[in-house]
Amino acid sequence: MTNDSAAGISALGRTAEWQPDVLGDGYEYRTLELGPDPDGEGDIVATLVRHLPAADAVATADAVLYVHGFTDYFFQRHVAEHFTGRGHRFYALDLRKCGRSLQPGQTPHFISDLALYDRELDDSLRLISTETEAKVLVVAHSTGGLVTSLWLDRRQRAGGTAAAGISGLVLNSPWFDLQGPAYVRTVGTQLINTVGRFRAKSALPLGKSSAYGDSLHHSLAGEWDYDLDWKPRHGFPVRAGWLRAIRLGQARLHRGLDIGVPALLLRSKLTEFAREYGPAVDVADAVLDVAQIQRWAGCLGDRTNIVPIDGARHDVFLSAEGPRTEAFRELDNWLDWLAARPA
Repeated sequence: MTNDSAAGISALGRTAEWQPDVLGDGYEYRTLELGPDPDGEGDIVATLVRHLPAADAVATADAVLYVHGFTDYFFQRHVAEHFTGRGHRFYALDLRKCGRSLQPGQTPHFISDLALYDRELDDSLRLISTETEAKVLVVAHSTGGLVTSLWLDRRQRAGGTAAAGISGLVLNSPWFDLQGPAYVRTVGTQLINTVGRFRAKSALPLGKSSAYGDSLHHSLAGEWDYDLDWKPRHGFPVRAGWLRAIRLGQARLHRGLDIGVPALLLRSKLTEFAREYGPAVDVADAVLDVAQIQRWAGCLGDRTNIVPIDGARHDVFLSAEGPRTEAFRELDNWLDWLAARPA
């Protein structure tokens, strides 16, 4: 898709009805109107996508709500079809200013407080529950894993996550701490907090790497087809106010959450940071430090199964065929356990 088509998606969205989605047959989207942006960038929307299984398919399992990460949106048809093949109804949310939800003139992925995402997450949960009358399993990747963990903690404190109809959480390489040398998590974070408060939209001089993006897209070294306007090779610029919101969210997680439901956490066994693509990027997490994921996984506050996947990429479900198959096998085993667990 081109820049013109990416901008045009927002013109499609001023309706609350399901419409044909860019993913093609079997996929529809629905715009969630969120009103004026608390961060001052006009009216904002989120976009809920659903995958329609075969007409004779019977839903026998929880519905799924999938939430993407930074410089990302939902395009993983094979993930949706894996879940619907198991009897789940599948939904994915493009958060405000991300992917299908990005409006002209807005800063991609910018938000000043991760709790603001509760609006579209709550709206999505309500809509899915109305359509399916099923419990909802939350599945989230990278930054989405941090966002949804904090959201579930707030739901738990507000009356109970399980009482809200949520059955569990699947985390795919969640972003639980800032990667890099120790000083970026101490002095660096103090600087981020200061700059983020007063110059929120400033882009941080972090340098660019296309290694991970090049490992994924079919036009380069990968096998996946997605919109490079919505998920650019080098990623979107990191804004100071956004990173401040991330650091505040991570600090909250480090103090301990209570998400109220069991969780499965999938991650790679290795980290391999690189500026340019090379074969090592295909078999490791080139975005996050997996040791930090492991360190903070115990902060979710409920039963958590942690499964390292040998040879996995940052998005374990976008790994090469072998580790991807292993990730789906581990997912299925856990979902079978979750389904058999006494209420």
